[in-house]
Amino acid sequence: MTGADFLQLDPSGVPSGGLATWLTAALRDAVTDGRLVVGARVPASRTLAAQLGISRGVVVEAYQRLTDEGLLSARSGGGTRVSAAPGAVRRLGPATRPPTPDLDLSPGVPDLSAFPRAAWAKASREVLAEIGSADLGYGDPRGVPVLREALAVWLGRTRGITVSPDEILVVNGVAQGLVLLARWLEERGRTRIGFEEPGSYGVRVHLQRWGMTTVPVPVDGDGLDVAALEASGVDAVVATPAHQFPTGVVLAPRRRRELVEWARAAPHRLVIEDDYDAEHRYDRPPVSAVKVLAPDRVVHLGSVSKTLAPAMRLGWLIAPADLQEELVEARYWLDLASPALPQVTLARMLASGAFERHLRLVRLRHQARRDALLEALTEHLPAARIQGVAAGLHVLATLPDGVDDTAVAAVALEAGIGVHPLSRHREGDGPPGLVIGYAATSPDRLREAVRRLAPLIS
Repeated sequence: MTGADFLQLDPSGVPSGGLATWLTAALRDAVTDGRLVVGARVPASRTLAAQLGISRGVVVEAYQRLTDEGLLSARSGGGTRVSAAPGAVRRLGPATRPPTPDLDLSPGVPDLSAFPRAAWAKASREVLAEIGSADLGYGDPRGVPVLREALAVWLGRTRGITVSPDEILVVNGVAQGLVLLARWLEERGRTRIGFEEPGSYGVRVHLQRWGMTTVPVPVDGDGLDVAALEASGVDAVVATPAHQFPTGVVLAPRRRRELVEWARAAPHRLVIEDDYDAEHRYDRPPVSAVKVLAPDRVVHLGSVSKTLAPAMRLGWLIAPADLQEELVEARYWLDLASPALPQVTLARMLASGAFERHLRLVRLRHQARRDALLEALTEHLPAARIQGVAAGLHVLATLPDGVDDTAVAAVALEAGIGVHPLSRHREGDGPPGLVIGYAATSPDRLREAVRRLAPLIS
């Protein structure tokens, strides 16, 4: 009988076309149940293929799938080893969070296994070899000059924004930028702020935590409803024009003009542009930032959380001229400045082209995963209406009327599948739906998740 001592693997009876899926699942199960511990080395692909009597390409594909999931990692000269276990318990201080779902399709998470470790390490080594002792001080609260210079070039080329380095404020992600703006508005007694409906639950709660009252402004097929914004009576609004969360809608050209007209129609009006998912697009041309149309009325926020990793905590804020000095001062008193070494490393990657090469790679990977998800949804959930497929890291599956999306998400979580109910990202009533992320999950796992999810929806 064909087989291997390693995990007592036996491919007999497995159809030849399903060998890669079988081997992937067998290895994943071994990691999950502890037979393969973190740090354990798996056999070389050629060795395991010979033991099992199968094609080496099958083993290579299985190893690659698990590497994409972040469970395996290959090191030069060190072979392929187990790097993580699925469903590991994450800890935050003394409290223990619930286990991560076996199939976590939460939106907003990039492919963390694709983080450009080698390119980042190379840039970091170059930076450490070149910087002087003075560069290790507290530095400029706006951010290190070399990063602001690189960002000015990058944003001009990719987002159409003409900006000088001195106008860019480096922040610890979009979240910190929103804190600075919320505090700035609150100090002026402007505590009501327009917010897309539906819109990101996390951002909404973040603003509320810092004293803002979020006023829902409807989103339709053309994006933010500017007529409804006018009727709301607010003088500031947070919007995601490049790829609205969670609907995936791109703010239509007419609406972009109307939004700028709204901002200019009265003094002190402000548009806060969260440039969410702007870099991730597949089937449509890029759109420029709204900041381009009204530099004096739009605050532009961006970060590398979705292009590199959320753990980087690196972002940027570009405010109108009359806000900049106060925001820089507030940034200083908040935590002095962002860490200098990651800033200089990112600047090196931007200048060398390594960052752009990484983006091209992950776009291809994300597109393949999106396509797999769409195929599975079409097969197993034909009644769902799918939105937001041309860009981003998630899709919205609108469900038939009468379905309780919160209940579906809860039952799915019990079954080991993590998705967001659309109602979570809405303050009022509306159609049910599921917000499904795909960037962090391999194609075969996406298909499995949808296959298991479909029977739970009724």
